[in-house]
Amino acid sequence: METLEGTAQSVVFAAPEGGFTVFRLRPSGRRGLVTVTANAPAPLVGQEIALSGEWVQHPRFGEQFKAATLRVSAPTSLAGIERFLASGAIAGVGEAMAHRLVQKFGKETLEIIEKKPSRLTEVAGVGKKTAAKIHASYMEKEELREIMLWLEMHGVSGAYAARIFETYSSFAIEVMEKHPYRLARDIAGIGFLTADAIAKSAGIAEDSKERIEAGLGHALLTVSQQGHCCIPAPALTERAAKLLGTPTEEVREVLKEALAAERLAFEEVGAETLIYPPWLYRAEKRTAQMLFFLQQKAAVLPAERAAAIVADWERAAGITLAAEQQQAVAAVLDHAVFVLTGGPGTGKTTVVRGMIAVLESQGLSVLLGAPTGRAAKRLAEATGRKAETVHRLLGAQGGIEADGSPVFEKDADDPLDADAIILDEVSMMDIVLMEHFLEAVPEGARVILVGDVDQLPAVGPGAVLKDILRSGAVPSVRLKEVFRQSGEGTIVLNAHAINRGRMPQFAVGGDFEFLEMPDEETAARRIVALCREELPREGFSALDAVQVLSPMHRTPCGVDNLNRLLQAALNPPAPEKAEFRNSTLTLRVGDKVMQTKNDYTKGVFNGDIGFIREVSADGVKVRYSDELTADYEPNELMMLTLAYAMSVHKSQGSEYPVIVLPLVAAHHIMLQRNLLYTAVTRAKKKVVLLGSKAAVFTAVSNDRTRRRYTLLAERLAGAGGESPLLS
Repeated sequence: METLEGTAQSVVFAAPEGGFTVFRLRPSGRRGLVTVTANAPAPLVGQEIALSGEWVQHPRFGEQFKAATLRVSAPTSLAGIERFLASGAIAGVGEAMAHRLVQKFGKETLEIIEKKPSRLTEVAGVGKKTAAKIHASYMEKEELREIMLWLEMHGVSGAYAARIFETYSSFAIEVMEKHPYRLARDIAGIGFLTADAIAKSAGIAEDSKERIEAGLGHALLTVSQQGHCCIPAPALTERAAKLLGTPTEEVREVLKEALAAERLAFEEVGAETLIYPPWLYRAEKRTAQMLFFLQQKAAVLPAERAAAIVADWERAAGITLAAEQQQAVAAVLDHAVFVLTGGPGTGKTTVVRGMIAVLESQGLSVLLGAPTGRAAKRLAEATGRKAETVHRLLGAQGGIEADGSPVFEKDADDPLDADAIILDEVSMMDIVLMEHFLEAVPEGARVILVGDVDQLPAVGPGAVLKDILRSGAVPSVRLKEVFRQSGEGTIVLNAHAINRGRMPQFAVGGDFEFLEMPDEETAARRIVALCREELPREGFSALDAVQVLSPMHRTPCGVDNLNRLLQAALNPPAPEKAEFRNSTLTLRVGDKVMQTKNDYTKGVFNGDIGFIREVSADGVKVRYSDELTADYEPNELMMLTLAYAMSVHKSQGSEYPVIVLPLVAAHHIMLQRNLLYTAVTRAKKKVVLLGSKAAVFTAVSNDRTRRRYTLLAERLAGAGGESPLLS
């Protein structure tokens, strides 16, 4: 690793959160300027910097120094001090003021600003208010620098300095020294392992109770990220003990104390003790309570009257429903809470249209929603009615509570204004979102939950739709008869075959095709050829009609590598295409991108797909539709990712004319029936699978979906009696 020292001359780019910077350095003892990249906050112009790293050759910008570590100190020369003050880094100081300050105080200028700010009034144009402003701004920069140096001294990247200072202000170093595990809880991007490294360097004992409880919290967080709401106590203590390198008995004792103090929650089920994070315990219990409560409150019609209303609608609409469809439509009149499930081609859309019609025929107002923007758009197109994301229905503002849950305007005190709410794609909803939704349902309103229970469960914790159905506590209909036999019939029939554990039927050149590949690298190259040449020859636009899906991210046929290959093939660099580039991502004009988090100000939501129309120093413009173009500043680009390829999970709630899906041996961990079923049901006109038939067989045969630890079904099943799980 090489070293480099010099003075910061200018900052080319700086992510406001402090995670990445590009700046120009004047090296000591050599001529010219050097471009430096670093995963750290930007230095201030004039600061003296010591770097270690390596020289790299950028294909567009030439030779650069890629810094692994960066240490800064205040400038010591008169020219350096003046340049630092004139850089605009210090509020109230411009070039002329910087010159006057250095002329007056010389090399003591920075010391005067820090320790004797009242003397600044000796300089022409500086009054008491300006002196105080200069002092406060300088001290803020100094504190940020001290935090960065403290982190670097303790072996942790200084990239976190800005976020730590923003959270703790002047108390930052005290928090890091005395309560380092708070960082994992309070600072985005700092997990337990980083906080643990800081704690170790700060001298926190490995057997301290604070460390052990933080390890338990991290283990529970990991469990929730895997879809669980809770975990058996022995499994939790084992996970935490392994993480901490601490005897299990010590972990068990700290767990007992945390439970006694109600910092963690638990439930006894038979001989098993299940441990919850408090926020998931509340979400699961409240969801069960509210589903039970809502079933008792709505004014429902007798079954015979409901059936007659449905028959009247069928005659008026010229529609003849199957018996199970009639039952489902009538259910929204004679039940307060109802679940509709079924696979592709079973007529869920027809049933939902019927539900809306019969509800409105009784003078009831109806709201429509879905978990994602794309699912809401599909629901609106299918029904001809306005549909919104659940987050928008609830008035989400983008903030989070102290426990990490979203902040919504709508709740029990300010409920939704509707007599009935129909939610589609409910298999995608986690337990926390369901809790917030049910909290906002007004007393007496009907709730209709629609979804395909055989698809992948939500990314977040819980298995809400499956648990509600499994409980038997909520009336439901499962549509089984397949009606679509033409057009997309082969896709529908193969989807149902997969769901029953049978191999799909492939046809060369047909609408359900399989391409055998000798290895993963060949499969990746063939995917590029399919998108660039073969499918466009069949009339399918590579960017608008074709969506590549993958079970995983980090393999040759994973999302990340396929996005790189497809970007290079479908939107290669060109002199006329402006680019934004950071350490992990290149975005250029014409790229297909996906929004990865909800942004209510811009009106774009997690999973929305758009195309980059402009790239400049000010940021990026993304066109999502004829009506919506969103502007992104450089610090907001972390919300975007390339979308030439996406995970099967991310595709839920969407439909595409064509899906291309690699299934290879390297995906073995994810080769599951519900994943393959979810993927193929995204396609409307054509499915192309490629890889090995052995991998397809593995996926079709594997219905051993990993159990999610939840008690929602048990709580609901006991709701009619004195269930301790509901009280």
